[in-house]
Amino acid sequence: MLLPYYKQGLIEAGCDEAGRGCLAGSVYAAAVIFPPDYHNDLLNDSKQLTAKQRYALRDEIERDAVAWALGIVTAQEIDEMNILRASITAMHRAIDGLKVRPQHLIVDGNSFLPYYEKRGGRDASIPYATVVKGDGKYLSIAAASVLAKTYRDDYMKELHKEFPYYGWDHNAGYPTKEHRKGIENHGTTPYHRMTFNLTGTVQLELPFADS
Repeated sequence: MLLPYYKQGLIEAGCDEAGRGCLAGSVYAAAVIFPPDYHNDLLNDSKQLTAKQRYALRDEIERDAVAWALGIVTAQEIDEMNILRASITAMHRAIDGLKVRPQHLIVDGNSFLPYYEKRGGRDASIPYATVVKGDGKYLSIAAASVLAKTYRDDYMKELHKEFPYYGWDHNAGYPTKEHRKGIENHGTTPYHRMTFNLTGTVQLELPFADS
């Protein structure tokens, strides 16, 4: 059973992203605040759920959350700032969109940068904790993973209608053989991340390092 909070007694937002390892499309992130001591026995890391379960849970999350929001960073922005920075920026943008201001953040993974907001006329960061595999440990992070995943999947299915050569309606832009074959046969699109190893033929270090 996933835990309802990391810091008891605080307004806590869970954050996660989807699409970091893709060759095309934006990175999506979500931030979710649940009521104190919220429980949902079906909620889990989005990767452990079927698509049907994710979409059913999305409705429950949006109904039950005190606040939730999405943040998006485009492929062009990813190429400009690198994928790690883009993932964190997407989470910051999701936090920007929350209608309730959190007092604490819990973030899936092991990398984050302080999120600053105005308090008393000065910039102050919201305390945070990074949690490796947090989407399988805390409800709010799991919920954020579900929202980020489902909304990004919807977005990639829409892009597939415009560019039907890459299988984005089912591979969501990840580096599958079909996707790379599409790049080989039809070239790239405005949605491809040009700093990534698109063809898989050149051994490049994936741009996960914040440099």
